[in-house]
Amino acid sequence: MNRSPNNVTIDLSALKDNLIKIRELVGKKTKIMGIVKSDAYGHGLIPVARELEKNHIDSLAVDYLSEAIKLRNAGVNIPVVILLGIGTPQEAKKVAGYDLIPIIYDIESARILSEVGKRSGRAVKVYLKIDTGMGRLGIDFRETGLFVKQLKEMNGITIEGLFSHLSSADEQDTLFTNAQIENFKKAIYVSRRLGLKLTMNSLANSAGIMRYKKSHFDIVRPGIILYGGLPCPDFVNPPSLRHVMAFYSRVMQVRNVEHGTSISYGRTFFTDTSRKIAIISAGYANGLSRSLSNKGGLLIHGQKARIIGRVCMNLTIADVTGIKGVKKGDRVCFLGKEKGNAISSDDIARWADTISYEVLCSLGSRNDREYIN
Repeated sequence: MNRSPNNVTIDLSALKDNLIKIRELVGKKTKIMGIVKSDAYGHGLIPVARELEKNHIDSLAVDYLSEAIKLRNAGVNIPVVILLGIGTPQEAKKVAGYDLIPIIYDIESARILSEVGKRSGRAVKVYLKIDTGMGRLGIDFRETGLFVKQLKEMNGITIEGLFSHLSSADEQDTLFTNAQIENFKKAIYVSRRLGLKLTMNSLANSAGIMRYKKSHFDIVRPGIILYGGLPCPDFVNPPSLRHVMAFYSRVMQVRNVEHGTSISYGRTFFTDTSRKIAIISAGYANGLSRSLSNKGGLLIHGQKARIIGRVCMNLTIADVTGIKGVKKGDRVCFLGKEKGNAISSDDIARWADTISYEVLCSLGSRNDREYIN
């Protein structure tokens, strides 16, 4: 069985270094909840979670109950939060059995968890999701008091803290984010007046961690910056982070083509003179966006080469005219560092008109992964 010429490497020492940097940004009093949903953004749920636990992260967060159970079955013992909560009594029983912490955002799930907690004799820990302006999952912050009053009538659940999410903290305009922070403070104030202690309030995502100190509250939730990416490709004044993921492929063929030769599907690129091209064994089936056609880049022998023509399902073509000695079997770096040059997930995101989250999830989920350091 032939091994794929394409592989992703995951540098766990870079993950550790990024966690150290985040600790420097938030200070010793603020706890850190590592976001490992979606297979740790393509980096591998279990290896990443184990490394973060080994380096004393306070808790982890996933989207689904099934991900949380995988962590428990892999021996991960620190608190695990389920960001999308639960919906059935069967799921609630598993939450209690595996000692997990779901988000609640409606009265139905609160009642289900309350019943399980009362029957087991041990209260289920939960977070209450407040919508402070994201316009997505949660209770409208103006209805916090009404909802908390209903929750206080239930036994069997313990509210650890309030949860909310910043929608625009990566943007230059700060007005909306500051309004969200104030809305969150109001929700905390109302809840505490009604008797809740709320020792684990959480608002700050990666952008909030980097730009809004007053959004940190009790526990922050780094996602993309754990993995070395940025919330948007043009994020201003980011801290020094290390990319955890790299993606490599191989040259399959090198050809000399004449002036006026059309390249790849749709004839979207014609050579303007005689050129040397390299055909590379990775395409959109391997997580390279088709949007990289005619505008993305890569590294061969540590030198930058331009992607020309449309990215195919399993092949990509690059112009290597100015790079000496390129031959079949040479390594190609689509993401990572080579001989002083680098291509980041934010570079790829900028070329493809997307965000580094999508880049990392796509590459990490569609290729063999190798863990180093």
